[in-house]
Amino acid sequence: MARLSVNVNKVATLRNSRGGDEPNVLRAVRACVAAGAPGITVHPRADERHIRLDDVRAIAEELAPLAFQVELNIEGDPRPDLLTVVRELRPAQFTLVPVRPGEITSEAGWSPSTPTEELRELCTEMRSLGVRTSIFVDATPAAVDFAKSLGADRVELYTEPYARAFERGDAAASESLATYVVAAKHARSVGLEVNAGHDLDLRNLPLFKTVPGLKEVSIGHALMSEALFRGMAAVVRDYLYVLR
Repeated sequence: MARLSVNVNKVATLRNSRGGDEPNVLRAVRACVAAGAPGITVHPRADERHIRLDDVRAIAEELAPLAFQVELNIEGDPRPDLLTVVRELRPAQFTLVPVRPGEITSEAGWSPSTPTEELRELCTEMRSLGVRTSIFVDATPAAVDFAKSLGADRVELYTEPYARAFERGDAAASESLATYVVAAKHARSVGLEVNAGHDLDLRNLPLFKTVPGLKEVSIGHALMSEALFRGMAAVVRDYLYVLR
């Protein structure tokens, strides 16, 4: 059974649109954990348009007593201020995600042509700190090999292409899923575990969870959107039911 890590960025986006502290991010984290979520994900960007670094510290403190039950996954690019926080907090997982200027959300995984020295050194350092590393990649064997060359522990397969294919019907969904199956099998063959995330939802997740060896899915936007209408606890439990 793949683990669910709930991305709470959207709660911070709503808070920041008005100022103040409502909706409260820690309250959202507590609601997710109370409903059974075994993971919380945050992706603090440099412009702090949603989750801020002080939020990350507060969430880590909130989850510290639950460290053996609930994992904290910090996502982001290897910029100095974020790396300082990751070194300080030592989350269960650090997912390295490339950032493109002007993007609203992540648009692709790391290119296999990216210079490797800095990322390789970072993966080595994270291992020495007891932090699992995951590399955000497209669902191709070449991208998986790139992650392996860095010394990472996992890959996170970028799933927006699958989500868009799913919207086009069964044939397109099956064709797209096959590329993820190939990438996941290749990852496992070279000793990498497999996470996935981006635009997964309650409609497309039942098919996607059949990808072999899937360890974790990170879901934020779709989960939070549904929670606006049905409540956080109910929607978290729905995702856990699908992943069972």
